[in-house]
Amino acid sequence: MRIPDIVVTTCGLSTGCGAVTRSDGNLTGLAIVTMPQGEGDDMYCPYCRHTDSRVLDSRVCDDGLAIRRRRQCPSCNARFTTVEQMQLNVIKRSGVIEPFDREKVIAGVRAACKGRPVTDAELARLGQLVEETLRATGSCDVPSDDVGVAILGPLRELDAVAYLRFASVYRHWEDPDDFSTEIANLRLQATNTTERQSHD
Repeated sequence: MRIPDIVVTTCGLSTGCGAVTRSDGNLTGLAIVTMPQGEGDDMYCPYCRHTDSRVLDSRVCDDGLAIRRRRQCPSCNARFTTVEQMQLNVIKRSGVIEPFDREKVIAGVRAACKGRPVTDAELARLGQLVEETLRATGSCDVPSDDVGVAILGPLRELDAVAYLRFASVYRHWEDPDDFSTEIANLRLQATNTTERQSHD
């Protein structure tokens, strides 16, 4: 039986942690790999736990948001891949800082999409777009309000009703006029889009 390849996704440079995903077509698992503190270029081999590895190849991926490195352990000669990307944190209104979680974004949007013709694949794509937007700012710490703003655009394109539901909570609408104003804006945007398409 062939030993499955291992991909180690690090939480940032010199953070001391990483997640390992094994996949051989039949088995998928998750484990933790420890990076020596203060040594961002070193990582324990996930096969034999040797404290060093040699980088065979490095490539930029995810449109420059991550670096994929192919490594080899000098002790057991096993090869594995690491993916390094900037740790993205969310600063909540209370001042608490927590790691960005794409699944939380998707869960919040899924609630707004309840009963709407929105697929899981579309929600996954929206979560990806939100993360890409936040990472593109170049900041590793983003306010929670920025996360909400990053959600509104893709959600408006995905489903207008779900957008109104989400926006009413996010923007704390308390008056029916708030809905009427936003619906009017949506209709105006739809009209402008249709006119541009007809001119094209």
